[in-house]
Amino acid sequence: MKLRSVLVANRGEIAVRIIRAAKALGIRTVQVYSAADADMLAVKLADEAIEIGPPAPKKSYLNIEAVIAAAKRADVDAVHPGYGFLSENGDFADAVVAAGLIFIGPSGDAIRLLGDKVAARTVAEKAGVPTVPGSDGRISSLTEALAVTERTGFPVMIKAAAGGGGRGIRIVNDPAELETQFPQASAEALASFGDGGLYLEKVITRARHVEVQILGDGTDVVHCYERECSLQRRRQKVWEEAPSFLLPSVVRKELCDSAVALARSVGYRGAGTVEYLYDDETREFYFIEVNTRIQVEHPVTEMITGIDLVEEMFRIAAGAPLSIRQADIAVKGHAIECRINAEDPRRGFMPAPGKIERLDVPEGEGIRFDTMLYEGYVIPPFYDSLLGKLIVWGDDRSACLARLSQALAQLKIEGVPTTIPLHRALAADAQIATGAFHTRFLETWLETEFAADGGRAAEVA
Repeated sequence: MKLRSVLVANRGEIAVRIIRAAKALGIRTVQVYSAADADMLAVKLADEAIEIGPPAPKKSYLNIEAVIAAAKRADVDAVHPGYGFLSENGDFADAVVAAGLIFIGPSGDAIRLLGDKVAARTVAEKAGVPTVPGSDGRISSLTEALAVTERTGFPVMIKAAAGGGGRGIRIVNDPAELETQFPQASAEALASFGDGGLYLEKVITRARHVEVQILGDGTDVVHCYERECSLQRRRQKVWEEAPSFLLPSVVRKELCDSAVALARSVGYRGAGTVEYLYDDETREFYFIEVNTRIQVEHPVTEMITGIDLVEEMFRIAAGAPLSIRQADIAVKGHAIECRINAEDPRRGFMPAPGKIERLDVPEGEGIRFDTMLYEGYVIPPFYDSLLGKLIVWGDDRSACLARLSQALAQLKIEGVPTTIPLHRALAADAQIATGAFHTRFLETWLETEFAADGGRAAEVA
């Protein structure tokens, strides 16, 4: 079948991205928005826009009934959830289908199965994918937790079974900390995710965070190679690259093949990401989770493969088989994405909503800026602080870093503080240039290298 129209059940830069992909395919677009987002770029770009509630996400973007009502009112064929909000809510996917519409993503059952970190771990193990040493399933008591640590040793991570995006994780270093943190973690998980279930994983020191992009049509699955996502602050990604530049070719093949095997084992449909921890010293990788949606960092994969992942999501949702064979997917060059947030990196990354007084976007070969911004736009205080993503491509990593530095020098956003100075400093850092970093690197670097001169060196264009 051919999709005639789609409702975009999200906001910000990903809503703009979905609208542009839909328009390229000749699909009519309907944008939902909260009362705080009446002036956002996605509303201006869409063929139709419908207000669904007040600013609070629970009353608008997380309100399943309101989103479904808007979809019916607009008489669309399908709903695209983007990332965040309802994108990994199995009940929302079911509600869309129950309303006679197409959910652009996997089934509700697949979302629930892979969204439960313990269940997903079991799926991975059955598919022959290595997992981080830890509990065999959910643990319900401190006694069980202590028994696990007798096998794994310390430190360990207490993780929320229903968590995601780096939330609901606590690292403990000894039995005393575990005794204190375990009940607190369960209460936090219940409050955050409506599920107090926990499990334990051994902490892999100096690990890299590597993830594999997959596409599935419900029968066949292909991978679009991997991304390096180790530069994180409080377990939130800050800077992403593709491919993972220090990964041995034999490990790359094993990693990507394992992601395909896992996805095939559940009949995966749509775009998704299988995430791993990689140990540089042992060259071993361990499964950590599956994200059953498009990722914030998907553009770096698009830049090195030439595949439009969002357009592929539309084609798959329309019932078409995969249009790409694995043998046809190849890596060309290197790409880096910098997340540009409305935050002040010199003041604890405090979010800073406000009016965009000036916007100068770099242009040229190998430069892309996915954003929600325009001059005069007022950033509301109710949502995530992501303003846009600067993505740069080069023939190799060295050329990519050079082009990134030039693009960051040209990118001007005035009216609110942003994380541009942070990225300028990272792009100029010798350790970043050599790839000598891991998932805990950025926290220390921020306290030493960046804080040492208050980020002033990054301002030198």
